[in-house]
Order: sequence, then C-alpha cells, then structure tokens
Amino acid sequence: MPSLPLPLALTARLSPVAVLATAGWALTSGPFAPAPAAGHQPSVAETATGSPSAPSATAASRTYTAAPAPCGSITRKTVTALVPGAKTTGKEIPSTDTKLRRTCSWNALKGFDYRWLDVSFELMESNQAAEKEYQQRVTEKSGGGDVPGVGDSGYSVVNLTTEDKQQTREGVVLVRVSNALVVVTYNGSDFETKKAPSTDVINKGAIKAAKDAVTALEGSRSG
Repeated sequence: MPSLPLPLALTARLSPVAVLATAGWALTSGPFAPAPAAGHQPSVAETATGSPSAPSATAASRTYTAAPAPCGSITRKTVTALVPGAKTTGKEIPSTDTKLRRTCSWNALKGFDYRWLDVSFELMESNQAAEKEYQQRVTEKSGGGDVPGVGDSGYSVVNLTTEDKQQTREGVVLVRVSNALVVVTYNGSDFETKKAPSTDVINKGAIKAAKDAVTALEGSRSG
C-alpha cells in the first residue's frame, strides 16, 4: 500500500482532542441557601421539600446520570463494516468529566479508502435542557432531515468538502434520548480517485452507528 499524505483536515482529526464537559448544576441548598425569617417556623411541607432526602424535580427528570462506555457502544459488526481495517476496540478521547461526556473514535486507511467514525454521549441536567440543546444544534446544522424511529428525536445531515481537489463527505447524526444526546460523526475519502463515498453510503452508515449507540445508552439506564 502506498504511503500517502492525508489531507490536513483529516490529519487533524487523528489527534485526540480534549473534550470539555458542560458546566455543573447550581447549588440550591446548603450554607449559602437563604435562612428563614426570624420567628418563622417551617411548615411540614416546607420541611419535607427542604429535606436532603427529598428528590428535586430536576433530579427526577434525569433519566441518565452517567455516560456509558462509548467504545463498547458500537457493535464489532458495525465497526468492521463502516471502518474496514480499524481496531474494533476503538480509542476513547480524554474528557474532563466522564460522567457528563464520553467519546470514542475509530479510523483506518485500507488501500486508498479512508474512514473515520466517532460517537459521543453527552448528559444534560434535565430532559428540557437536552431538548433545548438538541434544537439549537439542529438549527446550526441546517440542510438535513429527521431520522424516525430512534430515541425521542433524531436528525441527520451530510456535507461534502473539497481540499486540494480531495473530496471528503461527512455525516452527522444527532439523537436525543431523555436527558442525553448521542452524536455520531462518520466520514470518508478515496485517495486514489480523489472522490468521496456517496451521500447514501455515509448517511446510512452514520444512522446505523447511531442506532447501535442509542441501544447501548438505553441498556445502561439506571434503575
């Protein structure tokens, strides 16, 4: 197999990127909580609400409290089909808080064909927060379409880029499941023809990986 230089855009993707976790939640009780007015005796309802053992509405709406292991979320069969020549174990990208976000990637050059796949699990403080983030990202990645039958809502978009006459086609699938977001990125290039795989190939591959990831997420559900 000839040794060919990868396009700069793809070469950059081979370097692990430190992933920033989302901000934590504000404290609602503790030493900084406002004290009751002098002479006021809290009612039974107030006492129950303020009790550390009483679950808050936010905590109750958080279906997922930890991200599953991302490198085990895509089946070996799917990895082999989408990224020929890649190690099926994948490589997890370091995260500042693995409870909030975890990412795994697979990439390989087989002959002249290059493929990259990654999957991320991101946890939000509530279902509402996840829905808001989902809608914002869908707006930012306009031009795609809904993906039915996966999670609470799913969206897919495919784009083609060209650098130094080399085409790369990339598909992104975003899925919301309760308070979690699943993000799958899949792209490919042919260094012999300078062409990229078809939109159909990339889109179907990204959706297949997303379905695997959602199944893994749902299987990790606490309780």
